[in-house]
Parts: sequence; structure tokens; C-alpha cells
Amino acid sequence: MPLHAQVKGFLDMLVAAKAPAFHQLPVADSRKAFSSLIAMLPPSTATIAGTRDLRIPGPAGELPIRIYTPVGQGPFPIVMHFHGGGFVIGDLEIYDSTCREICAGADAIVVAVDYRLAPEHPFPAAPDDCLAATRWAAAHAAEFHGDSNRIVVGGDSAGGNLAAVTALRLRDEGGPKLRGQLLIYPVTDAADTESMRVNAEGYLLTRADMQWFVGHYVKDPAALSSPHLLPLHAPSLAGLPPAFLITAEFDPLRDEGEAYAAALSKAGVPVEFKRYDGAIHAFYTLFTTLELGRQAMDQSTAWLKKIFA
Repeated sequence: MPLHAQVKGFLDMLVAAKAPAFHQLPVADSRKAFSSLIAMLPPSTATIAGTRDLRIPGPAGELPIRIYTPVGQGPFPIVMHFHGGGFVIGDLEIYDSTCREICAGADAIVVAVDYRLAPEHPFPAAPDDCLAATRWAAAHAAEFHGDSNRIVVGGDSAGGNLAAVTALRLRDEGGPKLRGQLLIYPVTDAADTESMRVNAEGYLLTRADMQWFVGHYVKDPAALSSPHLLPLHAPSLAGLPPAFLITAEFDPLRDEGEAYAAALSKAGVPVEFKRYDGAIHAFYTLFTTLELGRQAMDQSTAWLKKIFA
């Protein structure tokens, strides 16, 4: 299918603005560019009870988190949210609207994790932080009106990778039993897929961007065989929690996300899957601007409410 008209308009705007690709900038400038891009978008209008910023014990010191609480009486289910950005860019502020929308739409507490970023903190810093934050949330759920028996991990892109990896590690290393995993165009492999080739340029995230992100995140090539880096390499996916997985037609990561959905299903994991035709990488985060993003957000929060019921 062709690009959705709104998506094409968004890409045309970036071209007209001569916006550089992520990999064409120094890390600090790439972070600022991502922040500036999101700041251009209308904010979420979702109504929630409030937010609270905390610093919790992490593997390497204090770990910042933000807790979003919905309107109503708890205990509420919990969504652990891990932001996207290629493990190099992204933060709590950039994903504030996304977390507010999930909180209100799913009637759930969202615990957003400001995990350590590469290249300052390469793999496995990010997954270690996300695992620690999820265990903390389960142990302290009653303190913020959460229900430790109803926890889902979720995120987009790099965040989807971290959600999948956290689910794997909790299964294998012990921790709270998860209700589900919300995986939005997740990074799951490093293969040279068809979607990586045909969507290499022109659709916001490029093949060169992915190489740049991975180059900053992975300092030891041996890590590329670790399922804690690339979950599609896990010896078994059996016993993992139910998953909802979204991909985008014009996304370099499309095929590896769909391969992970197929692998989960083959392992006996309940999977709901949706490819959004006409969409690009990051369309979910652009839900206040793109119809397809709005649809994906609504579909994901509906799935969360069902999985929590």
C-alpha cells in the first residue's frame, strides 16, 4: 500500500525543513533533535490524577522513574513503560504524552523508566535498569496504589526490545509474574531483512540510523548472540506472558518484529498482532498528529484493559 496521506505529509515536512538523520549528528545533538521534534506535536489531552517523579535503587545508583496515576480508586494494574530511541536518545519528557495516554486509556498506573543510555552506558545497562525497575515496582506496588499481580511491560522500538528482554529475564531469573508484554515495532534481531533493505531510507528511521544506534549500544560483538540483547535469539520463548505486537509497513524493523510475533506464537504464547499499512517507524508516538497512531494507541490500550481484566 502507499504511505498514508498524513504520514506522507509528515515526512514531506521533515524534508522541507532539511532535518538531518539521527546518524548525521553527534549524540548530544541527536538527542536535542528528537526532543525538538516531539515538542512540535500537540500534547496529550488525556485526564489523569497526577504524576510523581522518584529515584529508586538501580544497578548503578539511583534510577529515575515517573509514576502516572489514573483517576479513580486503586489498586490499579501497572504498565512498566520503557521508551524508544535506539538505546541512545529519548527520555521521560519526550514520552510524557504517550505515558499519559496509556495511563488514561488503560486505566492503569504507568511506571516510566529513565534507563541509562548509550554510548555513556552501553549494553547491558539498559536491560539491567528495566529489570530492576520492574522488580521494584512489584515489591512496592502497594505504596503507589498499584496491583503487583497485574503488571505488563511495554515500549516502542528500543523500548519494545527492553520489554521483551525483561519478560525473558523475569521468566528465567525470577521476579514478578507478568500479565503481558506490549511490543510496539520492537528491535528483536540484527538480521539483514527485506524490510531493512526496502525501507532503508526515506521513512524517518533509516538503516544507517540503526547501524549508528547499535554501534553506540553494543561494544562487545559477542553480545549480538545474547537473547538479552536480541530476544529472537532466545533458545526458547515458551512460558512467556501474552503479547500484543504492532509493526509498521514502511519500517526497517517490520520483519524482525513480525518474526518475533511468529516465534512467540509457535512457542505457544498467546499473541495478538497488527501491521499498520501505510505507517512508518515512530507513528505510535505521533498519535496526536497521525490517525494511524491514534488507532494504534487505542488498540493497545484496549488490549491492556482486556489483559488486566
